[in-house]
Amino acid sequence: MYIIIWEYRIKPEKQAEFENIYATNGVWAELFKKGTGYLGTELICSTELPEQYVTIDRWDSAEDYEAFLSQWNDAYKKLDLMYEGLTEHESCLGKFTSSSS
Repeated sequence: MYIIIWEYRIKPEKQAEFENIYATNGVWAELFKKGTGYLGTELICSTELPEQYVTIDRWDSAEDYEAFLSQWNDAYKKLDLMYEGLTEHESCLGKFTSSSS
């Protein structure tokens, strides 16, 4: 399994919108579902900092993820631009391979 983890610091007034967009069944997940090998997204909120979130995207393989990006790059960039106003900061924490796969 291939896992991509993103961290976000959201604008407090945008919390509900952010949660809807980045949720397990949100707009991003709907785009990812167009790719072969997409397994799901998990949205996690910090218990200490309510404006801090993490997403965990799971794919069968790095190749599936890269193929998705290649095919859906324009749509990905469009969503990224459309929703950049929801966050004060975002960064990719890393891309990982599950040791149990």
